Amino acid sequence: MTTRAFIGLGSNLDAPAEQLRSALLALDQIAESRLAGASALYTSDSLLLGQPRYTNAVAALDTTLAPLDLLDALQAIENDQGRVRNERWGPRTLDLDILLFGDQVIDVPRLQVPHYHMHARPFVLYPLAELVAGDFCLADGRALAQLLEACPFVGLERL
Repeated sequence: MTTRAFIGLGSNLDAPAEQLRSALLALDQIAESRLAGASALYTSDSLLLGQPRYTNAVAALDTTLAPLDLLDALQAIENDQGRVRNERWGPRTLDLDILLFGDQVIDVPRLQVPHYHMHARPFVLYPLAELVAGDFCLADGRALAQLLEACPFVGLERL
């Protein structure tokens, strides 16, 4: 069975926009998966002071992989693009997060879906809104329109 997953992409090192473009090509090469769409790229300040600005996007991926198998594939792409995990929320060449996985709610040590902070991140919500219908709801029942109202388009720049 094919599931539509939404993947958050972010980078703030080594030509971030190019990192995201390369990652989108790599997403389309994941076994048993097909890139179904991607949002525009957005830039925003880092959540932590002193870091370079981030470039972000959201991709829609149709996959028959299980959630943890998809997570493994995403982490392999991150590693291939030079991701080094020195500090939590530190600067990175590439960050790929499973935001949503069909209508599943997942809470295991390696993966929480819907992504646990997406409701408060305009750099996730606004790109996601480009890829879904206006009445879209997350698997946990929250309406995207309500999340957008509570999370203003502040500090974002669409590229």
